[in-house]
Amino acid sequence: MHTTLDLKVLYFGTPVVLIGSRNADGTANLAPMSSAWWLGSACMLGMGNSARTTANLLRERECVLNLPSSAMVGAVDRLALLTGEPVVPPHKARQGYRYERDKFGAAGLTERPGELVGAPRVAECPIQLECRITGAHPFGGAEPYATAFEAEVVRVHVEEDLVIPGTRHIDPLAWDPLIMKFCEFFGGAGNVHPSRLAEGWDMPHGDLSRGDAPRGLSRTA
Repeated sequence: MHTTLDLKVLYFGTPVVLIGSRNADGTANLAPMSSAWWLGSACMLGMGNSARTTANLLRERECVLNLPSSAMVGAVDRLALLTGEPVVPPHKARQGYRYERDKFGAAGLTERPGELVGAPRVAECPIQLECRITGAHPFGGAEPYATAFEAEVVRVHVEEDLVIPGTRHIDPLAWDPLIMKFCEFFGGAGNVHPSRLAEGWDMPHGDLSRGDAPRGLSRTA
């Protein structure tokens, strides 16, 4: 039996992203977010207009999408109520946000330079996507409260242990992303069912629910 409900939030489950960007004075900014989706070599990002990151993306037109594993949840949570805006917006102040100039230091993370963009990477993140912003679309009604950014991925950095040997594919059993569902953190790399879609797209895979090696490859290759 279903019930109708006016849900406060619709975060059914999305990956957490640490967005690295540059402030106007050249210093690094780092912000967690969980409104992102990918298609091909592009990504869509949803950001509130009061965020320092939003201003940085509009000005610099580049960023790094650093994808933390579930093991990094402590560092991500330390960033959760920090803002790069010296004057904290009232609605954020009510939620407990405070200004922090050194986001990397506050989170205990290590800054690394991008190779093709000026935005910073997070050394501890297993996957880092250097991006250029190709579009920005305000949304939220007559007075937009957020911006949807189109980001083109121009370089991908991946920990070697996450790559299926001999391929250009991430091992879905090895990659354990941090997921946010209804503002709570979740992780766990268990595979619950074989995928017909993976077979249709000719992705390297076996019956992952049994721990099989990806089709045509050996775990020790």
